[in-house]
Amino acid sequence: MSKVNVNKVKAAGDVELKEKVVSINRVVKTTKGGRTFSFSALVVVGNENGVVGQGLGKAKEVQEAITKGIEDAKKNLVKVPIMHGTIPHDQLAKDGAAKVLIKPAAHGAGVIAGGSMRAVLESAGITDVLAKSLGSANPHNVVKATIKALGLLREPIQVAKTRSIKLSKVFNG
Repeated sequence: MSKVNVNKVKAAGDVELKEKVVSINRVVKTTKGGRTFSFSALVVVGNENGVVGQGLGKAKEVQEAITKGIEDAKKNLVKVPIMHGTIPHDQLAKDGAAKVLIKPAAHGAGVIAGGSMRAVLESAGITDVLAKSLGSANPHNVVKATIKALGLLREPIQVAKTRSIKLSKVFNG
């Protein structure tokens, strides 16, 4: 199994991150004394400028679970290369049974993606992209696979350096 090179980012206090709640799940545990309810919240945070992360929070109350999810998401931030509002190349990623395909789109196409993928892509600041969830529809795995795919993206300048190719001025900037 190959090692995945993901561009991790540390959360800085001055970065303004916007949060989106992807899913909230109520969990019931039956005990001798009756039923105990708890909640889990899947949250995506991003600065809409190339940084995105996901987190899972669990607590007895919904608001507390969301807060814990936001704190967890701030610990799992990833840097995403964005070129002219879209991604630089096609990418396929898998997490669990969820398989995700993301493709660059022409300017003005918008974010064409399903629910949990849309939250991740919009939080990252991508405005034009085509995305398809090919496997499981489980929001947890789809979000993880989408962030994995975004983390695997490479900028053309990085690829050119590894291949010892000089890029024209069109791609620089």
